[in-house]
Amino acid sequence: MKILLKSRSPSDTIRIGNRIGNLLLLGDIVALVGELGAGKTQLIKGLAAGAGVRKTTYVSSPSFTLINEYAGRVPFYHIDLFRLGSEKEAEELGLEEYLQGRGVTAIEWADKIPSLLPKELLWIEIRNTGRKTRSLEITGKGERYLNLVDQIQSSEFGVGSSETRRRGSRLPTIC
Repeated sequence: MKILLKSRSPSDTIRIGNRIGNLLLLGDIVALVGELGAGKTQLIKGLAAGAGVRKTTYVSSPSFTLINEYAGRVPFYHIDLFRLGSEKEAEELGLEEYLQGRGVTAIEWADKIPSLLPKELLWIEIRNTGRKTRSLEITGKGERYLNLVDQIQSSEFGVGSSETRRRGSRLPTIC
């Protein structure tokens, strides 16, 4: 199952991440792909907030370390593979520990390690559609993640939801 969300701004992208993060459980893996500057780190900030990380201002792309760990409702692991040269380098990092269910793992540039990723995960591809606008294609791979995509789709992202009418807020839209 696949859905497409549209974000109108970086804060929309964070809000999308937060709502998805609220649905994540111990052991969930989120793989993010998209060009440089597409908004992966903004989405990660939202995922972290939804997973209960309190100070998401500290959530950023790791510069000299590839993995950052944060305490939250569940442990939150942020892996950024931008500087990774090869899958062999990733194998040497011990990523399998993070992929074995001890927390929520969010991986930026996940397409750099296709053979190391588990078969079941939430795959999110972010694309620039304008100066501040983005599209997020969210695909569930495996039963847990198909259910998660269904939960995302039926959550309050939809245009015209009761929350939108009540608060007059501009929420991201499902296409």
